[in-house]
Amino acid sequence: MLETVAGGAAIAGMLSARWNWWRPQAQGLPTLMYHKIGEPPPGSQLAKLWVSAADFSRQMGYLKRHGYTAMLFAELRDAECGRRDMPAHPVLITFDDGYANNAEVAFPIMREFGMKGNIFLVYETVDRHNSWHDPAGEPWVRMLTWASVDEMQRSGIVEFGSHTMRHPDLTRTPLDLVRWELFESKKRLEDKLGREMIGFAYPYGAGAFMPEVRRLAREAGYRYDFSIKQGISPWPWDPAAGPLKRILIRGDDYLLDFHLNLTRGKARF
Repeated sequence: MLETVAGGAAIAGMLSARWNWWRPQAQGLPTLMYHKIGEPPPGSQLAKLWVSAADFSRQMGYLKRHGYTAMLFAELRDAECGRRDMPAHPVLITFDDGYANNAEVAFPIMREFGMKGNIFLVYETVDRHNSWHDPAGEPWVRMLTWASVDEMQRSGIVEFGSHTMRHPDLTRTPLDLVRWELFESKKRLEDKLGREMIGFAYPYGAGAFMPEVRRLAREAGYRYDFSIKQGISPWPWDPAAGPLKRILIRGDDYLLDFHLNLTRGKARF
């Protein structure tokens, strides 16, 4: 009997060390942060940022089964302004950078499960590759084309936001160039896509909590700015309290991680 109790305690301890199942449920707006959907190329040092198609499909199925409504930025703003009702279980699905696999792999899966997503584009890398990476350490992969961006926008399933012009670390960039990255990407994307850019995500999360950088993001006119700080943001959201938090979805996550991320704001320590 004592051995059984001790064994159960040991298992509970291990579970507590790996998963935050014991945390109270978090209320607010969960924002999922994805990067690449598919299988990482050989030599990738960022394999955790690749979520397999099978895992992504299971995650979208989870959202559907549990009654989540995936929203576009414009729909969120309409709800915030009282022009539409906020769903009972809202979720934002976001993708950083704008990889070709977002269109080729993620888009059909979202459409299958009735989900909507928001993609932050690095303007100068559309039709090209992820040039901010050193290919010696992280293989280059294809980015979205303007044709695929247009197709996804016309579908009504995907909305786009800005991720700057070139994906710099904004904490290591002179403020005049930060201004250009933020203002110019917004202007060019709006001219190209014919709609307002409501959302902005800080590359690497850098600058999200740097007052002078965030002030420029607000001055540029983005309604929603997103950090990579793990957690669920209170809703209604007060911009003065800081940028919106997000939940990093990793390639080595289990579905239990996904559940805890959505309900606790964090699955791991």
